Amino acid sequence: MLYISLRQYEYVIAVAEAGSLTRAAERLNVSQPSLSVAIMRVEERLGALLFVRRKGSAIGITPYGHRVIERVRDLLEMAGRIEQGPDQARPFVVGCFQDIAPWYLVAAVERLQSRFPMMTFQPREGRFSELASDLTQGLADVVISYDIGFTGKFDRQVMRTISPVAFLSSEHPLASRSTVELAELVAHPLVLFEEDLSAGFVRDLFGKLRLSPNIKQRVTSLEMMRSLTAHGFGVGISYSCPPGGQSYDGRPLVTVPISTPEAATDIVLLWSRLREPDPNFSGIIDLLSRF
Repeated sequence: MLYISLRQYEYVIAVAEAGSLTRAAERLNVSQPSLSVAIMRVEERLGALLFVRRKGSAIGITPYGHRVIERVRDLLEMAGRIEQGPDQARPFVVGCFQDIAPWYLVAAVERLQSRFPMMTFQPREGRFSELASDLTQGLADVVISYDIGFTGKFDRQVMRTISPVAFLSSEHPLASRSTVELAELVAHPLVLFEEDLSAGFVRDLFGKLRLSPNIKQRVTSLEMMRSLTAHGFGVGISYSCPPGGQSYDGRPLVTVPISTPEAATDIVLLWSRLREPDPNFSGIIDLLSRF
């Protein structure tokens, strides 16, 4: 709780600059006794003198007073910037779900910077819960993600609809297929993501289809999933599909699209309904939605 108001701090600065209670009172358009009482209350609250009063002489500033006045100037400057409204110089932060950031985030920021050269755009990646928190706290202006875990006062716009893929070793019996159904995969050990929201989304999908998956391994990263499946530990299921036919350690890997219609999901743009007005925002959303 603050016991000293910004107005009282303004009185301190006025006295320091004027060097006199009388001249400071005139500048502030307050009575000299009222100003004197206000300064005394500030000093009592801080527990030390800011000024030395000498009858017939200019007011002096104590060493402690100099240190306080320096910090008070910073405080008043910050308060002034807040009252000016939204900080137009702040970078426009584009968040993106970590697993799809390599495909979307850098290209999105590059296009935005080209279209809006007077603005500064900053990429930010994270997991579902982190990105939702960033939007709520104003740490991100817009987020590109699957629509998982974003409950609350968020607006959204669909960018595209995608289907998951299955990662398999080259020796897997389904590796030669052009597409597979989720119902075919549940007969095999599965490698799925460990993150609560991702796991819950896939669990609900299997539940809706009345399928009982055999989950052999949980992972925290896409490349760990690809590595395990390349070595034959199971079938990985992911909505992110890196190009290439091998895992990080060089083992051959087969990627097969999952054609189950119910498994399709959206990649969306999300933003807070409570964000401050921005004349460029609709143009930014329009550009990203056609990404």
